[in-house]
Amino acid sequence: MDLLHFTQELLRCPSLTPDAAGSLDLIETQLLALGFHCERMPQGKVDNLYAKRDRGGKTLCFAGHVDVVPPGPSTLWKHPPFDAVLEDGILYGRGAVDMKPAIAAFVDAVSGFQERVGSIVFLLTSDEEGPARDGTRYVVEKLLARGEHLDACIVGEPTSRAVVGDTVKIGRRGSLTAHLRVKGVQGHVAYPAAAKNPIPILLDLLQTLRTHKLDVTPCQGFDPSHLEIVTVDVGNLASNVIPADAKASFNIRFNPLHTATSLQAWIQGVVDAHSEASVSFVAAAEAFLTSSSSFCDLTVRCIEATTGQKPVLSTSGGTSDARFLAPHFPVIELGLLHSAAHQVNEHVAFGEVERLRDMYLGILDAFFPA
Repeated sequence: MDLLHFTQELLRCPSLTPDAAGSLDLIETQLLALGFHCERMPQGKVDNLYAKRDRGGKTLCFAGHVDVVPPGPSTLWKHPPFDAVLEDGILYGRGAVDMKPAIAAFVDAVSGFQERVGSIVFLLTSDEEGPARDGTRYVVEKLLARGEHLDACIVGEPTSRAVVGDTVKIGRRGSLTAHLRVKGVQGHVAYPAAAKNPIPILLDLLQTLRTHKLDVTPCQGFDPSHLEIVTVDVGNLASNVIPADAKASFNIRFNPLHTATSLQAWIQGVVDAHSEASVSFVAAAEAFLTSSSSFCDLTVRCIEATTGQKPVLSTSGGTSDARFLAPHFPVIELGLLHSAAHQVNEHVAFGEVERLRDMYLGILDAFFPA
């Protein structure tokens, strides 16, 4: 297998969520040649690929996504975003960091892996950058329903900071979004007694919520929980009108000291003190930490053997599809540098892709001893 050629083929697929745009077909062709049984699991507009090479023993899963975010104006790109141009060792294209080369690197690692007992799985979706309802979450539910077990999982999200392999994600904070609404009575600003302004109530609510100390004690291994206000809107275009409605939204990133349910109960209690106010919630993810240290230890040893550097174990960053795997299977995240993800001129040094391939191969060798 030619790793560069395969990576470029994947990057040339304009796989904007939820369209896989032929990228899963390319991967399936490679995996069939490597002896995998490939199963497509479509759901709604999303295409998912579950591929397994079953040789008994333990099962190691590689999970990832082929969908990418929109590239933005092509005129801002040094090279067209889906041309996958290699220039001076740098590969340009949407998805060059997040995360098609990681998929190609693991496929290449498997192709160079020595035959032995042990089962390898690929779980790939086109629904990670979007709603994430019909992708990894759906496939995991199907696997659990039919009694399949994964002994460990690698998610190929871009985790590295300065050098590939310098950071491994072993957990993530949870995410909860709340939408506040305060109803008032519209009226003329000159006659406030005949109206009811919802804005002061909304501001008081936001101040109470924002200044509340979420973490009474530190949570080892995690950044502090925090609340960020992301929108405030009254939809008012006139300077002499008291509006009838005021709305705001905020997001909480929380560590395992909290759950989405416990935070919702606290917020609801604050809101219920104002009869004019209401709130709705979108719980995107619970916080998690990989409970099995043995797989983390194995990963650290393999990276250290490949690079000579011991990686940092981190729980920073946003959400990923690891949140759907973590409640059921040990999971770590290991991928390329994250600095160029989602940016115009997204790019990766191809040597970093080869370096990541070598790390993946080392993990395969260690996980399935000869």
